[in-house]
Amino acid sequence: IASVMPIAACGDTLLLMLPAQSSRLAACACANLGSFVLDYVARQKVNGTHLKFHVFRQLPLVPPAVYDCRADWSSGELLLEWVFSRALELLYTAWDLEPFAQDCGHQGPPFHWQSERRFQIRCELDAGFFHLYGISRSDVAYIMDAFPVVRRRDEESHGVYRTRETILAIYDAMAEATRTGR
Repeated sequence: IASVMPIAACGDTLLLMLPAQSSRLAACACANLGSFVLDYVARQKVNGTHLKFHVFRQLPLVPPAVYDCRADWSSGELLLEWVFSRALELLYTAWDLEPFAQDCGHQGPPFHWQSERRFQIRCELDAGFFHLYGISRSDVAYIMDAFPVVRRRDEESHGVYRTRETILAIYDAMAEATRTGR
C-alpha cells in the first residue's frame, strides 16, 4: 500500500520514499506503486508481509521522463497531468495533507471520499499502467486472476469480479482511443 503522509515518526517496517522529483511526480510514483501491475511484480519477489528495501529498489517503476510523453488514450494530454489529476484525488482526502496538495499546485480543499468514484479512478489508473507497461489484454486478465482476495470480495459484494471487468473495459476503451485517436 503506497500513500503520501504528513511528517511523522514511523517504524522500521514502513519504507519511506523521499523523491528528489516534483511533488506531482511523487504523486504519480505513488499511483504507480499502488497499481495492480506493480503489486503483481512485487508479489513475485516477496515471501512475507513486508517489502524489504532491496526488493523495493528493484521494482520497475515508470521512469519520470515517461510522464513527459502524451497519454495516447486521452487526446494527447500529457501523461503527467492524466496520472497526477487522478492520483491527487485519491491521495488528498484530509487536511493534514494540505501542504502536499499546495506543493502540487492544488489550492482547494481535500477531495470528498466517494467510494464508487475512487473505485473508478483506481481502475482507470490500473488500465493506464497496464498500457504503459505494454501488457497485453490476455496478460491483464491473467494478472488480475492472481488476486484471489480481490476477486472473492468483489464476487461476495457484486456477484462478479467487478475490479477485473472494469479494468478490462477501460483497458479496451483506452486501446480503441489510442488506435482511433478518439
